[in-house]
Amino acid sequence: MATTNAKHAQDAMNQGTERAKDTASSLGEKAKDTASSAIDKTREAVSNVADKARDAAKDAGKRAGDLASDAANRLGEGMESLGKTVREKGPREGMMGTATHRVADTLEQAGHYIGQEGFSGMTKDLSDVIKKNPLPAVLIGIGLGFWLGMGMGRRS
Repeated sequence: MATTNAKHAQDAMNQGTERAKDTASSLGEKAKDTASSAIDKTREAVSNVADKARDAAKDAGKRAGDLASDAANRLGEGMESLGKTVREKGPREGMMGTATHRVADTLEQAGHYIGQEGFSGMTKDLSDVIKKNPLPAVLIGIGLGFWLGMGMGRRS
């Protein structure tokens, strides 16, 4: 009988150990699933934040581009208007009339160009001119630097 009781106790202990193992395994799986779910949710949240930041940057860039475009259009319109005013109010005959006509034409054409191309188009055109004529561009740069240096030196 003592052996039977010991056997029953041993079986009960083995069953308890198996249940503990199963419970521990089940808890481990639940913890693993919970951690995996938390990681997935964190990834999703980070992805959403990154998407929103990307969209905000695009919007800011678009607004900056729109502002620059508006500024170029206004500048172009102002130059065209100034050209028309010079043409209307300036002398019409003789050497001064010819000069006035040329200045008015230049202002109107430059205003139209700035309004059409904008600052980015002007930058691209300037870059193309420099690439096609590097030596004159360098000489002009040196001349401008010398001129600015002389002007700054006189102020000191």
